[in-house]
Amino acid sequence: MLADMTTEPEQQIGVGTPDAFQRLWTPHRMAYIQGENKPTGPGAGDGCPFCAIPSKSDEDGLIVARGEKVYAVLNLYPYTGGHLMVVPFRHVADYTELDEAETAELARLTKQAMTALRAASGAHGFNLGMNQGSVAGAGIAAHLHQHVVPRWGGDTNFMPAIGHTKVLPQLLADTRRMLAGAWPGATG
Repeated sequence: MLADMTTEPEQQIGVGTPDAFQRLWTPHRMAYIQGENKPTGPGAGDGCPFCAIPSKSDEDGLIVARGEKVYAVLNLYPYTGGHLMVVPFRHVADYTELDEAETAELARLTKQAMTALRAASGAHGFNLGMNQGSVAGAGIAAHLHQHVVPRWGGDTNFMPAIGHTKVLPQLLADTRRMLAGAWPGATG
């Protein structure tokens, strides 16, 4: 049972001296921390979410755009609003495993993602990147994915820097609709 998120939990023995800080409780993050829905192994049949997502509707899978070889999907645990990933349909772990057509389409959809994010949200800049292997920070190392993280001047304010809290102003479903509508070549 989830605690009431509007009140401070009772003081627990051993947690330190009470201070003047307010706390934003985010129990939904436990799914990520505990590895809920993470693959059980490196194979495509080991519960890989990036292999399962394309079988869902765009709305249910949070897919923003589909190509022939890759697709763009919102990150369930975003760094900022609009954080998406460009993912090959084929289950490969390493960038060097992509064929030329996959590499070209991954680059093209990354450019389209940047264009859509600028049009939809006025992004000032981007962090682009792939974490290759779990030691490099890949949460799902068995399936390659490129992060496209929109940035704005001043977006790293006191909340993440001091409060260790990310404030996302929009629900993922709303962000998906906005970006899908702004995607280059999208019809309505």
